[in-house]
Amino acid sequence: MPHNKAPLQATLPKDLAASVVLFLVALPLCMGVAVASGSPPISGILAGIIGGIVVGALSGSHKSVSGPAAGLISITISSMAVLGSFESFLLAVLVAGVIQVLLGVLRAGFVAVFFPGSVVKGLLAGIGVILILKQIPHLLGHDADPMGDKSFFQPDNENTFSELFLSLIDIHPGAALVGLFSIVLVLVWDRVASLKKFPVPSAVVVIVLAVLANALFRSIGGSLVIEPSHLVQVPVAGSIGDFFSMFRSPDFSQLSNPAIYTTALLIAAVASLETLLNLDAVDKIDPDQRRAPPNRELVAQGAGNIACGLLGGLPVTSVIVRSSVNINAGARTKLSAITQGFLLLLCVMFLPGLLNEIPLAAVAALLFMTGLRLASPALLRQMWSEGRNQFAPFIITVIAIVLTDPLRGILIGLGVSVLFLLHSNLRRPLRRIRENHVGGEVLRIELANQVSFLSRPALEKTLFEVPRGGHVLLDARDTDYIDPDVLDLIADFRKDTASAHGVQVSLVGFKDRYHLEDRIQFVDYSTREVQSTLTPDRVLQILKEGNERFLNKQTLIRDHSRVVNATSAGQFPMAAVLGCIDSRAPAEVVFDLGLGDVFSARVAGNIATPELLGSLEYACAVVGSKLVVVLGHTSCGAVNAAVDLLAAAKKASEATPCGNLDGLVTEIQQAVDTSRLKKAGEWASPAEKAAFANEMARLNVVRTIKVIRQRSATLDKLVNEGKIAIVGALYDVGTGKVDFFQTPESSVQPLPLIIAAAV
Repeated sequence: MPHNKAPLQATLPKDLAASVVLFLVALPLCMGVAVASGSPPISGILAGIIGGIVVGALSGSHKSVSGPAAGLISITISSMAVLGSFESFLLAVLVAGVIQVLLGVLRAGFVAVFFPGSVVKGLLAGIGVILILKQIPHLLGHDADPMGDKSFFQPDNENTFSELFLSLIDIHPGAALVGLFSIVLVLVWDRVASLKKFPVPSAVVVIVLAVLANALFRSIGGSLVIEPSHLVQVPVAGSIGDFFSMFRSPDFSQLSNPAIYTTALLIAAVASLETLLNLDAVDKIDPDQRRAPPNRELVAQGAGNIACGLLGGLPVTSVIVRSSVNINAGARTKLSAITQGFLLLLCVMFLPGLLNEIPLAAVAALLFMTGLRLASPALLRQMWSEGRNQFAPFIITVIAIVLTDPLRGILIGLGVSVLFLLHSNLRRPLRRIRENHVGGEVLRIELANQVSFLSRPALEKTLFEVPRGGHVLLDARDTDYIDPDVLDLIADFRKDTASAHGVQVSLVGFKDRYHLEDRIQFVDYSTREVQSTLTPDRVLQILKEGNERFLNKQTLIRDHSRVVNATSAGQFPMAAVLGCIDSRAPAEVVFDLGLGDVFSARVAGNIATPELLGSLEYACAVVGSKLVVVLGHTSCGAVNAAVDLLAAAKKASEATPCGNLDGLVTEIQQAVDTSRLKKAGEWASPAEKAAFANEMARLNVVRTIKVIRQRSATLDKLVNEGKIAIVGALYDVGTGKVDFFQTPESSVQPLPLIIAAAV
């Protein structure tokens, strides 16, 4: 969905302010990743510069920020050990960039849509927890672990928790004071409306005050002085030439080394996976909810890694920590990411001494607050409320990220999601519906739109559970693709297993390319044979079951064209329904019936005129229907008119332009309880009048049944002989439910008995 672009003058101030915050946070992180991976610190800074300028310019994401990734630290360490030098590793990074560009051109970014949302949210929460745990030592002045390292196990043989414990007994007073004050300042800043409107972000204020505090502590002296080991440590070059001399070039002599390409494939695969996951995560927390094109992102990342390989930088990916900081700082467009790249370049070139006055505790405070936002209790509650299948992969991803590293944690989370998917496919990949057709029970299996090999175990289990003598219908009308393995299963079951088990198999909706001919082998309409075996009680039960299906949205699937052909030579309906002409109460729909199942006679007010009595006699005495249903309904216009006209002492021809309604209305009025009738304006409320009219509609059904028995000797005789039954029913137009009942003139048991003295 396209978004309207905000004018530059509206977004520029926010982007510039966010870029400053982003630069201040990215600087120690870039160097930390380089130190943790055993690379020169400048290589991490270069990756941050290239990730901002090159990737930022080419990317289609408005909020994603790229740079050296903690997830690639272990790969960087092992790759340099295999390749023998940092320069050979740079060549592998360059080749990995080329591979990523090709992946983007080939539109491989489509895999992003298959990332489970629970894993992406687990990534966000897991990174948040890591930031909280990993930044506490830096907050307190214990800086043994590089700031960019997110692995559980550290190079110094400590881990996240042991480092956390050591930090509690190795607190640096000056750094701890700066760190804790910075957290308090951010918390207050975010809660005071006037401060939130201040043009300078709280993060910039935190860094400025931290630098001033460091200067103050140095002037005072004593234990509060923050040593260089607790400050940002940017490499200082004596001149611009010295700065560029720190750059490294790839060793092109290794182009014939197969290990270069193996390493490049690994870097490209991991960097692409991490980028696509982070991109999806960033889109989820973007307040503007803009979606970044994944294929364009792969090309941008590839171009960035080509540049990193040529200039001596570590491989880059989209990085969730810096992206989250970018969003929290109020960035509006990708200009913030590009600008922070230029700030990194210019400040490292010209102001390294000033940057080295920034206490790491202040940066840790900003990252700590970012972690709190990512790992919010609200997210935990949301995932818990979504059920086990969502919460389990989410929480396992979080735990795995914290106890290993972001990359391994994501892979574990993806693996757990696949297991849950397999389990779900095994248990509920198919919709199974037991249908009671007039010819017997049928198990209908609705196949999904895409039936992969994952559905085979569940389908096989379901088919083999069909009892002997049973009938199964495989419904593929909504299916676009069926895996060949599943097709083989269906063909083998239909050909061999079904006949051996005495099971009938019907197919519908299978496309011609599947070479499985559609065939319905069960009777789903009333035939001569079906009609002859039915009793009035059984027909009534069929109508009740049909109304239940109608109410529960589980109506039977019918092949109407097949039934048209089958019934063209004759009809054998099982019932005759005398209903109202009202458009909201069609008998075939509310009873979930098909062609040829019932006679449907309709007249306003469902009264028994001589013509309709003749139709009912034909249906039962000649054609063999077993049940007559007099079907009234609530909110009946004919009954309401009869009540109103009777109260006003008027004829229908006097109150309406209809000259032939008088006889019909008079017939209905004979069922009205005049002792309780009120004139218009005397009713306590419209609801009272509506309730009275609905009760009269029911009494009108009772009277119609009595009239049928009195005026039709043919039908009366069939009832007395037990060959047919006559029942009443009232359809609620508000709910869709049909309420069946009997009268003294009915002969079907058991049903609620309606005795109306008034009629």
